[in-house]
Parts: sequence; structure tokens; C-alpha cells
Amino acid sequence: MISPAANDAMEMQAEPGFGDEEAAPAARFDMEELQRRVLAGLALATVYLLSVIAGGWWFSVLVLIAAVIMVREWDDLTAALPRGWKYMGMAYVALPCASLLWLRSVHFVQSGNAGLSLVIYITFVVWATDIGAYFAGRYFGGPKLAPSISPKKTWAGLGGGLAAAIGIGVVCYTFSPYPATFGGGLVISVLLSLVAQLGDLFESWLKRRAGVKDSGQLIPGHGGALDRLDGMLAAAPLFALLVALSGKVA
Repeated sequence: MISPAANDAMEMQAEPGFGDEEAAPAARFDMEELQRRVLAGLALATVYLLSVIAGGWWFSVLVLIAAVIMVREWDDLTAALPRGWKYMGMAYVALPCASLLWLRSVHFVQSGNAGLSLVIYITFVVWATDIGAYFAGRYFGGPKLAPSISPKKTWAGLGGGLAAAIGIGVVCYTFSPYPATFGGGLVISVLLSLVAQLGDLFESWLKRRAGVKDSGQLIPGHGGALDRLDGMLAAAPLFALLVALSGKVA
């Protein structure tokens, strides 16, 4: 285990997540790092969206591959913790993956196949949360959100993530059969964004206990699969539950 002081020093580097600490204008954005993040993010987003659109085995195989990678990363992060944490990791990964697969297969009573629009909706809300939080946190800085967990996350990042998620969510409701109203899009986007950011905080706490900056080195500029998908892991089960309780599912 690495001491908290040493871990703080590591987190002063660019940790992927929502809301970074206040910095001088010239240091707010490392353009080389930002370029790596954008290029890797675009490549992953393209593969992911194509698989979502294709559905069926294409999407199932991609989710399975991601699940295997995340479980391996979880095992590394919890190697020094009691064995029960490893079993918890299986549930932590399996439930969101099963939620996404179920969402992609959903049919509504009135509108028929709703799976594609539902997965696109939650995907865009979580992505907007990550992107809005990253840029707002880097640009505005300010008071820390949870310095004992992640010294770089700020209240500005939290607000930026919420604002971006609300904007995207309200737009997405126009093509998604759920939520089906402006107000519903607003409320559900806020809930999903908050839960996604809690998922980010949880993973930061886990990495802090393990004394590492990233869960892995799989994705240039982003870290591991858990670093990139922590928000979706938290938000997908909640959205699946809301859809299941909506009374629209055939």
C-alpha cells in the first residue's frame, strides 16, 4: 500500500474523472494529454456506438469483453482487501452489464423496440456528465468536493457534469420513448448524472485504498476500463430499474 501523502502526489497528475483542482490558466489543459484522451475516446465511442446500433451478438460480445477486463482490474485493485471484495467485484460489474443488455432488448407496449434509443439515452447522459465535469473542473477549479477521497475533484466539476447531462438529456428525450416528457428528461438526467458521479467517487476511493492513480493502462489518456466506465456502472442499474417500473415494457 502507498501512503496517503504519496497517493496525493500521484493524483496531482491527470486523473480521469469529474472536476479537477484549480490551476493556473496555462496549466488547466495539457494539450498533449487532451489530444490523447480525445483520440482514444473517439475510437472507443465509435466501436461502442456501432455495436449498440448492431445489437444482438455484437453488443453482447463487446459488453462481455469489457466485463472480463473490469473484473481483472477490480481483482488488482482489491488484492490487499479481504476476499469478499473479489466476489463483490463480480456483482459490481455483472449487474450493470446485465442492465445494459436488458435495456438494449426492451420492447415497449406502444412503440415497439425501444432498446436502441434507451441505451443511446443513458450513454449520452453519462458521457455528457464525464465531459462537462472534466472541462468545468479543469477550467473553474475551486473548492474540493471530497478531498479525502480524491483531492482533484471539485464542486465546479460536479455542477458542470450536471449541467451537461441536463442539456443532453432534455434533447435526447425527444427521440427516446422513455423518458417521454421534458420534465421527465430533466429529472432522470439529474438522477443519472448524480449517480454516475457517485460511481466515479467510489472508484477514486477504491484506487486511493490500493495506492494507484488508474485502474489500468488499457486506454491512452484515460487509464483502465474501470476508469472509463465507472459512471456507467453506477447509472445503468438505476436506469434499468426506472424503465422496468415505468409500466411501458411489453
